[in-house]
Amino acid sequence: MKKYRFLSLLLLFPMVLTLFTAPAAALEEPDLFCTNAVLLDANYNEVLYDKGAYEKAYPASTTKVMTALLVLEAIENGQLSPSTMVTAGPTRMQDIPSGAGYVVASLKEGEVMSVEDLLYCVMLPSAADAANVLAVEVDGTIEDFVAHMNRKAGELGCQNTHFTNTAGMHSEDHYSTAYDLALIFQAALEYDLFRTIIKTAAYTVPATNLSAERYFYNTNGLISNLWYSGYVYDKCIGGKTGNTDEAGRCLIAAAEDGDTLLISVVLGSGPMEQEGYEDLRQGQLVESKRLLEYGFNNFERVTITKGTEPVDKVAVTMSRQADEVNVKPQGSITRTLPKDMDLDAIETRIALFSQEVEAPVEEGQVLGVMTLSYEGEVYGKLDLVAVNSVERSELLYKKEQFISFFQDTWVQIVLAVVLLLAAFILLRLLVFRKKRRYRSGTGARSRSNYRGIRK
Repeated sequence: MKKYRFLSLLLLFPMVLTLFTAPAAALEEPDLFCTNAVLLDANYNEVLYDKGAYEKAYPASTTKVMTALLVLEAIENGQLSPSTMVTAGPTRMQDIPSGAGYVVASLKEGEVMSVEDLLYCVMLPSAADAANVLAVEVDGTIEDFVAHMNRKAGELGCQNTHFTNTAGMHSEDHYSTAYDLALIFQAALEYDLFRTIIKTAAYTVPATNLSAERYFYNTNGLISNLWYSGYVYDKCIGGKTGNTDEAGRCLIAAAEDGDTLLISVVLGSGPMEQEGYEDLRQGQLVESKRLLEYGFNNFERVTITKGTEPVDKVAVTMSRQADEVNVKPQGSITRTLPKDMDLDAIETRIALFSQEVEAPVEEGQVLGVMTLSYEGEVYGKLDLVAVNSVERSELLYKKEQFISFFQDTWVQIVLAVVLLLAAFILLRLLVFRKKRRYRSGTGARSRSNYRGIRK
């Protein structure tokens, strides 16, 4: 009996072992409270995490990243400079509901401030009136600037974004997606001034013609403790917050670790009923940090190759040297992938340009492609190239040319016409000769029958 028990345990051991062995690519994703989120490898535009990332959502004040981007472009093309002095006009409060809790810099009509200071007002405290003043300076009217925002969104590849105002005031027709907002933020990061502003913890706006100095703090708690305490994340290089009743708490954040640049977008977050956090009210900060750390800890840049061995063959014509040539994958694909991913699990699909190729074939000649994918996601394509050269047989080539020449439809038509014409001429000659012989024979008989006339 003990012997049978031992054998049973021995057989059961591999089954138990499999329960504790996770699949190589079974990466545990963070369970986020927010309604929409995305994590983007910003250097390569690859999505590492997606929770409703392409679904329509309200962006709130993260809208102001697009406003800042258009101002930065105006600086780049020489229309403005950071030191350009701008006068606040009567439209500075346009579209901003009074008493609704939207942040403003309390700009007065006729107040003069530099473009750079206005950008700090927009990006740090999230001042809506400063966004309107900059919009008018760039495009003349707020309406034209909003149209400019929508055009730019299209240029960046945003598929589900539409703006109706410069600052993110709520409107059913003012929406975006987590992924689209990541693209907009990615474009803004190309500007050094933008990076400087979003990294700044606090900023003093100098006194103007109508106001004393203003002191503003960065609302992004991942940058400093001045607004929210206990959330600073040393890898974060900046971001943009947003918050309305309809949008929830939102945050776009960027973080760097070595050569890796990640952008996280969290929309529709809020109070989190979870233990272990100092302030459960700021879910957007907690979840953004969790998402960024998930990216840094679990992903790496991986070079995928498929070896140099032949994977298929193509028939070769016009050669006496060989009737086929082997093809092999060439090059590599680099992707940001989970660190523990089993690269052997990547699927390959071979597509040859043709089942046969005419010699000569050069070594390295591209004859097809190999598509690499994993769980339906295409990672990229590798060229399939000829392993060796195959020379052409001139005799076979000229023979084929000769045959092909006479197989040409127009050549066949011309030949048919020539043959018909020749047959017609030959027939005419035969008929002519026959008639001539007939006439000759008739004349001879007539002369032989002539007896003369008797007198």
